[in-house]
Amino acid sequence: MSLLLAMTGWHVEDWRSRFKALLPDMPVVTLGEAFDRRAVHYVASWKHPPGSLAGLPNLAVIFSLGAGVDFLFADDRLPEVPIARVVDPDLTTRMSEYIVLHCLMILRQQRRYDRQQRDRLWDDDRDQPAARSVRVGVMGLGELGRDAAHKLQVMGFDVAGWSRSPRAIAGLQSFAGEDGLPDFLARTDILVSLLPLTEDTRGMIDATLLAGLAQDGRLGGPYLINAGRGGLQVEADILAALEAGTLKGATLDVFETEPLPAESPLWSHPAVTVTPHNSAMSEPLAVATLIATQIRRHQAGEPLAHLVDPARRY
Repeated sequence: MSLLLAMTGWHVEDWRSRFKALLPDMPVVTLGEAFDRRAVHYVASWKHPPGSLAGLPNLAVIFSLGAGVDFLFADDRLPEVPIARVVDPDLTTRMSEYIVLHCLMILRQQRRYDRQQRDRLWDDDRDQPAARSVRVGVMGLGELGRDAAHKLQVMGFDVAGWSRSPRAIAGLQSFAGEDGLPDFLARTDILVSLLPLTEDTRGMIDATLLAGLAQDGRLGGPYLINAGRGGLQVEADILAALEAGTLKGATLDVFETEPLPAESPLWSHPAVTVTPHNSAMSEPLAVATLIATQIRRHQAGEPLAHLVDPARRY
């Protein structure tokens, strides 16, 4: 019985060392070496090469090494076994830090003051809206969205949430589904996207959605923060909305193509803040510990936590 590490873009030997320390009695193998495919019962994956998990006859569980699982379903030969995702309190906290930081940057006009500092301009404009007068809308009310919404409320923002299916969350005004989306957008000054990427949400942040955001708020126009998935957004539509003035600014941590190409106009647009997909970096040892705990639970016949619904793909 072994654990297969199937990943690209990360240092696989560092991950092997972590898992060997946590699971000393279990062989840990990688795609880059010869191994007994019949012995693999568990896979820990991050953007594995499509088809590389086929032909594992005794595979029992696939663990995503990240909070998202959309990359798994991009593999049309993915084995039909349970999939568990990472739900890490540290990752959740980091995401909320990012969301609160950038909502406050927008509220307090920090990018404007950065420009004034560069230009040595002392502007005594004292117009500073209160957080309570700014309406934040959080799209996606999973673990990350609920925590971010709560912490934004602590800071005083007027917060509401939207999800594809109804969610009852104490103290939070919630909208759901296609019918609830227009009213949700119409009361939103800062749109925060934390949705998973599915066939239903791909390209959802487009011209139509952006045009539905509130134009009557205290910020002088709506803002977008996308820290969910790059496939949610249509970047040409975001740029067009910025140029048309229907969107006042955007903070983007994720992109249609990553790394963001050097020629992308997003890099230099004065109303865009770019961060390199680091809003909620997983702490590797914490992730490995969570997966090792799940493996021990499975071996003991206990139910797995944080299973993905294959129909919803999250």
